[in-house]
This record gives sequence, structure tokens and C-alpha cells, in this order.
Amino acid sequence: MTHADVIAALKAAADPDEIPGVARFYSGDLPDTVIIGVPHPLIFKLAKPFTDLPIPEIEPLLDDPRYELRMAAVSIMDFKAARPKLPEEDRKALFDLYIRRHDRIDNWDLVDRAAPRVLGQWLVDRDRSVLDDLALSDRPMQRRSAIVASFAFLRLGQTEDTFRIAGLLAGDPHPYVQKAVGSWLREAGKHDEAALVAFLRAYRDVLPKPTRRTATTNLPTEYQAELRG
Repeated sequence: MTHADVIAALKAAADPDEIPGVARFYSGDLPDTVIIGVPHPLIFKLAKPFTDLPIPEIEPLLDDPRYELRMAAVSIMDFKAARPKLPEEDRKALFDLYIRRHDRIDNWDLVDRAAPRVLGQWLVDRDRSVLDDLALSDRPMQRRSAIVASFAFLRLGQTEDTFRIAGLLAGDPHPYVQKAVGSWLREAGKHDEAALVAFLRAYRDVLPKPTRRTATTNLPTEYQAELRG
């Protein structure tokens, strides 16, 4: 099993008629990107049988100019990280690969596909300051990774990191960073409503209105009226 097998599977599934639909999802910044027309659900289906692909074979997929191959790469990383009995050295290798080749993880859906398990799950019992470093990056998808990875902590009811990273990103100018901030604040509020209200009051003048609107979706009406305007 090699990366060439993954490439062959996706090439066989490519449909030129699907290119416009797939292209709607891509807003990344890699000038070499090519879209071959494999819808996301099909990419995930085709990638899953390659969960046993050796980790060194994933990097060539990240290097591939075809957007769908990069999506397959992060999908395989996520499928691997989801295995409860995956050896620690493999989890560390996945984490290191994600961080080292983040230059090829350039779109919001690539981040969302793998950051919670590949980054966040590895950091559950470790120093999480790498997320602060990502949040201060000049690359917007690295900043998105910082907040998206914190979903692993929210699953455990831990909200502190999400609020801390959201504070670093509160004034971020990139729309796909702000969309993640709003969504993850909303999720954090499911665990600690009082902390969400306090955060939104503190950052009300910094957070864009759409972000506040998303973050307050599940709050009582009186808080929505106060914090959205």
C-alpha cells in the first residue's frame, strides 16, 4: 500500500462534471492547486480503506497539487488518529507531520477534517502552547487550526483553551478564522454558559457582529439581545 494507490483510486473516481461543485469549497492560497472533480463524501469513502497507509506515504499526498489528494491525506490522518489503539509514536508522527506540512493544509475543510484528532487529541495530556503559536501565525489556516484543534478539549468539557485561543483571534481579519471562532465559542458555551457570556462581554467591541451572532445562537434571548447588537 503506497501513496500511488491512493492517487490511482481518486483518479479513477474523478469526474470533470463535478469540478465546479468541488471548487466551491476551495478558497486556499496554493497557486499550484488543481481540482479534478471528486466530491468530499466520495473522497472520505475512498480514503478510509487506506487507514493502514504508512505515515511516510501520506506526505506525498499533501505535496500533490490536486486538492482532493490533500483532502484524502488529512482524511487518512484523521482515520488513523481515531484508532484507540494507535501507538503513541504514530500519534506523535501524525502531529508532527500536520505541523511541519501545514503549508499544504491551506483550506478550511482540510483543517476541520484533521485538526481535532491529529492536533487536539495529541495535546490533551500535554503542553498546549503550540496552539498559541499557531494562533499568532501570519497564515490564516494555521490560526484556524489553533481554535479547531481545541474541539478535542471541549469533548472533555474543558473550555479554557477555546476561550484563550478565541481571545487571541477575536480581532482576526480573515472570515474563515472568524467563522471558526464563532462556532467554537458556541460549542464552549454549551459547557459553560456563564464563561461564554463573560467572554462576549469582554470582547464585544473586538468580535465582528457575525461572530457574535454565531456564538450566541444557543444563549437565552436576553443575552442574544445584549450581545449581538
